[in-house]
Amino acid sequence: MINLSILISSSEVSGPGGLFDIDATLPLVAIQFLFLMVVLNVILYNPLLTIIEERKEYILTNLSKASEILAEANKLTTQYEQELDSVRKEAQLEITNSQKIHKEILEVELNISQKYIDNLLDTITKDLLSKKDIALNNLDDIVESLCVNIEARLAI
Repeated sequence: MINLSILISSSEVSGPGGLFDIDATLPLVAIQFLFLMVVLNVILYNPLLTIIEERKEYILTNLSKASEILAEANKLTTQYEQELDSVRKEAQLEITNSQKIHKEILEVELNISQKYIDNLLDTITKDLLSKKDIALNNLDDIVESLCVNIEARLAI
């Protein structure tokens, strides 16, 4: 404590050049500070700020272009999805129509085949019946002639 009081009392100077002496150096230091501030502003800060501003403008323009492209892509996507849905519906309708047409064609061909088979069976049945009648008539004649032969032999 004693050393501190001695230091404070010894620092008091009665006259110029004391602890806070304001003379011509203070305005000179202020002018040097302002000059250095202007020089640094011109040399470092202005080019740096212009580069930062140009980069900011570049980024903003690219972002706006990207958002426009994205909006256009979304628009095209919805348009193509709508076209795809309509094409799918048309394809499904065509598939359904072709299935109906093929089913009708199959039914017609089946009916034609059935009629042909029925006609063929009728023809075969009539032919077999006529052959049966002919065979029965021939058999009757043969049996009658055999009966006559047997009677003739029995009568002898």
